[in-house]
Amino acid sequence: MSRRRLLAVSGAGALAGAAAGAGAFWAVAGPSGTPAAASPIQAAPVPFHGPRQAGIATPVQDRMHFAAFDVVTDSRDELVTLLKAWTRAAEEMTAGRPAGSALPGAAAVPDDSGEALGLAASRLTVTVGFGPSLFQRGKEDRFGIAARRPPALADLPAFPGDHLDQARCGGDLAVQACADDPQVAVHAVRTLARIGLGRTVVRWSQLGYGKTSSTTPGQDTPRNLMGFKDGTDNIAGDDERALETHVWAAASDGPAWMAGGTYLVARRIRMHLEAWDQVSLGEQERTIGRAKATGAPLGGHAERDGFDPARLPADSHVRQAHPGGNGGIRILRRGYSFVDGSDSQGRIDAGLFFLAFQRDPRRQYVPLQRRLAEHDRLSTYIRHVGSSVWACPPGVRPGGYWGEGLLA
Repeated sequence: MSRRRLLAVSGAGALAGAAAGAGAFWAVAGPSGTPAAASPIQAAPVPFHGPRQAGIATPVQDRMHFAAFDVVTDSRDELVTLLKAWTRAAEEMTAGRPAGSALPGAAAVPDDSGEALGLAASRLTVTVGFGPSLFQRGKEDRFGIAARRPPALADLPAFPGDHLDQARCGGDLAVQACADDPQVAVHAVRTLARIGLGRTVVRWSQLGYGKTSSTTPGQDTPRNLMGFKDGTDNIAGDDERALETHVWAAASDGPAWMAGGTYLVARRIRMHLEAWDQVSLGEQERTIGRAKATGAPLGGHAERDGFDPARLPADSHVRQAHPGGNGGIRILRRGYSFVDGSDSQGRIDAGLFFLAFQRDPRRQYVPLQRRLAEHDRLSTYIRHVGSSVWACPPGVRPGGYWGEGLLA
């Protein structure tokens, strides 16, 4: 077995071991493995096809499995074949069906690993992004697409205080699977890893739970692991004007194949929870700029009250991050909490897997993060340890595939 093949098999095995427990909603599967009608309390599947990829402005699900892949083939035809196969599998899985035959007979290897048989779609969305290294790795233009790399897909600069682990950075392809059932999300990524054997290897992956941002303001704002409501002023998924202004790339922004797409910044942010838990409530609230119990800005009464910057500490997170102090910069956040055990010193390895979609990271995320890294009091209690940026193409038409506009 070749080294590349061995790495691919090892990567798929690692993903298989990451599965969490089954969720609360179940459906009965028939002999073909196709789920029967879901319970009335089960939300309808999220449509896969459309002008935009699902999993961006979609109401945020409870669980997430994110994986970055390196492409180990240099063949453009194989890359296209892979993306077509991934697209077909995602079409099936987001509808609550197996990705190919799961019960082919005792003598055959199943196409689908089967751990999601009988489970409903659980609002599964699968979102794909292309990293800078897919277009060019060093001086190598493996797939003949270097000239089609969008200017907005620029490598992120180093920020003050970064402690990046290169094993948690970068990658050629990104897959974000979100669902209300963790097993459904893990199954989606595991399936794409299986399909990619010999053509891709998993570079890194991250499980997330307990959404820390919401795209549906009518729901309660979730809390992060520091205990504070997070995402109060996030862009709403139905605010088309804000989405067009701040999230969706326009034809005038760059190459035509990215029109209707967006750019994703993913950052693994470790929280120093042991230190945070030892400071007073007053210090915590001054650091964030909000009341812990209600989420109200300091000096206000309710979570969504407007705030007077003069009443907040100058270095509070809210004051530093708010669009009013950043020239109107806004991003669409879809973050998740993570807990990955403990480190070698017995400290909990936990924090925020930050996901932000925007029209141009150079004009949105980069200046915002530079300001936060230099002036935000919260930086005392967090550390950015993983980082990547991705171009997420527009949605898929029936019969099409992810990246068709780039590679066709």
